[in-house]
Amino acid sequence: MNEPSLPIAPLIAEHRLAERMIAVMRWRVADMESIGTADVSFIDGAVEFLRTYADRCHHAKEEGILFRELARKPLSAEHRRVLDELVAEHVFARTTTERLVEARNRYAAGEASAHADIAACLHMFAEFYPKHIAKEEQEFFRPVMSYFTAAELDRMLVEENEFDRRFVQIVYGKAVEDWERMPDTGGKP
Repeated sequence: MNEPSLPIAPLIAEHRLAERMIAVMRWRVADMESIGTADVSFIDGAVEFLRTYADRCHHAKEEGILFRELARKPLSAEHRRVLDELVAEHVFARTTTERLVEARNRYAAGEASAHADIAACLHMFAEFYPKHIAKEEQEFFRPVMSYFTAAELDRMLVEENEFDRRFVQIVYGKAVEDWERMPDTGGKP
């Protein structure tokens, strides 16, 4: 099978961007720990990345397309086990993101001890995501492609492309709606 024509190709490409963000998290949390303060602006950006790119885009395609189609197939016990683990890991990532948000909010409200919780969450992502990505790419993605016909693979790839096209409209449509609802301050902060 030619990998670029497989529905796992876009998912694998998305992993490369996630790995870059994890590298940024690693050095930013080291910096935060060395100076003893948290960068709330960076945390906000990291949360946006985790919620929007990692979860609403990437995990949504895995769960809503690939995993959905795999659920219709008679998977081996091993593939079923790994699929269940991957879904549980996505839940773990969502939960950890919410913990990061809570810690960020406590820190922004003046609770200095939340700094350690922020660092713990960022370290958790730095440990978790490389293992999660390796599991998907090395143990799961390529082997499960054999459950599908060429036509099914093509349909999933088309669905992923359509998802991406709609996703951009949804995300930025929501952003514009939020800005439209903002009160007019006459240009004053």
